[in-house]
Amino acid sequence: MNSSLASRSGARHRWRAARRLAASCCLSAVISVPVPAAAAGTGAWQTDANESVVGRNQVYVAQYEDTLLDVARRFGMGLAELRLANPGVDVWLPGEGTAVRLPSRFVLPEAPRSGLVINVAEMRIYYYPRGESVVRTWPVSIGRVGWETPLGKTTIVRKKVRPTWFPPDSIREEHMQRGMTLPRAVGPGPDNPLGSHALYLGFPQYLIHGTNKPYSIGMRVSHGCVRMYPEHVVELFALAERGTPVTLVSQRVKAGWAGDVLYIEVHPTAGVPDEEARPSMTEVVSSLIAATPAVGLPLALDWKRVEEALATASGIPVAVASRSSAVFATGPGGSAD
Repeated sequence: MNSSLASRSGARHRWRAARRLAASCCLSAVISVPVPAAAAGTGAWQTDANESVVGRNQVYVAQYEDTLLDVARRFGMGLAELRLANPGVDVWLPGEGTAVRLPSRFVLPEAPRSGLVINVAEMRIYYYPRGESVVRTWPVSIGRVGWETPLGKTTIVRKKVRPTWFPPDSIREEHMQRGMTLPRAVGPGPDNPLGSHALYLGFPQYLIHGTNKPYSIGMRVSHGCVRMYPEHVVELFALAERGTPVTLVSQRVKAGWAGDVLYIEVHPTAGVPDEEARPSMTEVVSSLIAATPAVGLPLALDWKRVEEALATASGIPVAVASRSSAVFATGPGGSAD
């Protein structure tokens, strides 16, 4: 196939995906779904001070001409996390009948369970409503290499519906170097990269906002801001008030308990060479120690599972130890659902 034909074919697939997403609200068969399927990656779960794992992995059976981009948005997931959970599955044509794993089980980040916690390493935002033992989560996009999303603690300082984007000089200069001219201001509308809603952070020029490019969610594509699906930013906008605390962390390895079982969840760093992408065993051990302060590492860990989780870095929680002497049974990949 020549490059021109391949380009037209790719464009056709993308157009079909966009048309189906806009026109269809029907879901295909979903296996083992304890919550509404559309909420797979955006659920609201009860939390407990002694528990650090929420949600449950699910499986979706692809229909003819589904794309992973379709599936990601339909189930509230980011593209990168869906690809990590489904190695070898074609992004554009998974194929009718293909079982697509929905990685909708999460180890909560090691951070205060208050307000918003953004783990840039997994490209997810967690929201803990004040006075409630609940957590909600949504996928996000973060800053690309060279335009990293900042880490630290801040707050939401203001909120805006139909925001106007004022491109910083650094971004206007970048566009000029590529032969493009950005205006000083971009008003509300389909050309505004901030989308329909924006939450401004205490970090100058950094926002949590919607997007006019929803298929970019779950990737490193922004200039440092945190992007959300258009429908998700509307949800968060209604929930998070001005003054809500925001904690931004980068935890490539998370460890936590679900009952008597200890899990680890490993994410590679997107957008960097393979040798830099995977976390080190030191990061894994540090996370395990943080999750087991009362028992320490003498706990009977299954180091083979630990090493497999590190090697695959699938973003799926893997059971690696138990408080009891009972053997915990898991399927392929170690996710004991």
